[in-house]
Amino acid sequence: MEMTMRWYGSKFDTVTLKQIRQTAYVTGVITMLYDKQPGELWPQEEIHALKEEVEAAGLHISGIESVNVSDAIKTGSADRDRDIDNYIKSLENLGREGIHMVCYNFMPVFDWTRTELARRRPDGSTVLAYTQEAVDAIDPEKMFDSIKGDMNGSVMPGWEPERMAHIKELFGLYQDIDAEQLFRNLVYFLKAIMPVCDQYNINMAIHPDDPAWSVFGLPRIITCRENIERMLKEVDNPHNGITLCTGSLGTNLKNDLPGIIRSIPGRIHFAHVRNLKFNSPTNFEEAAHLSSDGTFDMYEIVRALYETGFTGPIRPDHGRMIWDEVAMPGYGLYDRALGAAYICGLWEAIDKAHKSAC
Repeated sequence: MEMTMRWYGSKFDTVTLKQIRQTAYVTGVITMLYDKQPGELWPQEEIHALKEEVEAAGLHISGIESVNVSDAIKTGSADRDRDIDNYIKSLENLGREGIHMVCYNFMPVFDWTRTELARRRPDGSTVLAYTQEAVDAIDPEKMFDSIKGDMNGSVMPGWEPERMAHIKELFGLYQDIDAEQLFRNLVYFLKAIMPVCDQYNINMAIHPDDPAWSVFGLPRIITCRENIERMLKEVDNPHNGITLCTGSLGTNLKNDLPGIIRSIPGRIHFAHVRNLKFNSPTNFEEAAHLSSDGTFDMYEIVRALYETGFTGPIRPDHGRMIWDEVAMPGYGLYDRALGAAYICGLWEAIDKAHKSAC
């Protein structure tokens, strides 16, 4: 595996490439052209400039998160083939620049949902959190207004003000889209892009739905082992894979995270590793990465990745806000750096145990 950190670009991120580079066990970044809208073409010259900036700091681009999928593609509207054509051209431009992994999602309207961006924990740190009761009590059109005050002046991915300004229209687009139709639209998209993925050796890594159940009545399809296996079987190409996000799949306590990892060897192209602490099955908050601070057995998760031969990029996912840092919620430097160190320590211990047993 390669330890990485997500970086939104020098115009948008409070964390610098210099700081990431000094986190010695992090060698690559997961980045994006953050100002591109879903369906918009990614020009090769802009990708090249981003790549040069990262490499000048002594790092490299390990993957992209995300080339966002447009609502036209997700809903199967009349414009989807135009947007798929742009998506294919963007993948070609990434491939020409030697970038071979793209994380994306197929979630309607909201890329992810949290009801709090700064829940205070007993130690004084703040974290992202979710309570189903809060979702049930709020008008979905007011969802953005309820959390925008906790964004610390940042633009949260999937919650861009320009997009949220059209929230009513977005809900209307999905009015007649159920889970099966959304799945068929995903398959259509994947079959269309696999030839360019084959040509440039690009691994597509779909991100699970977060949380792993319907929110505001919107369909969710990448939520469990059965649905993941169905998607991989329907488009049975090694470049069609998943992002193993423990914090998304783990929102449903019925999901056996190590079991999911072991069920799809070779099809996990990217991993987000983080922990959640549950107060009830539908009330959870993000925690420090170590097992004892949350609900998941992080050792078993990392061991399953190791034993199934995972070699892709891995990153510590959402961190706590600690040590008075002010940054995009979940994406400060300090706690993610601690998380990266912890995951690397687990990986080294597992590696040495396996080698000594041989």
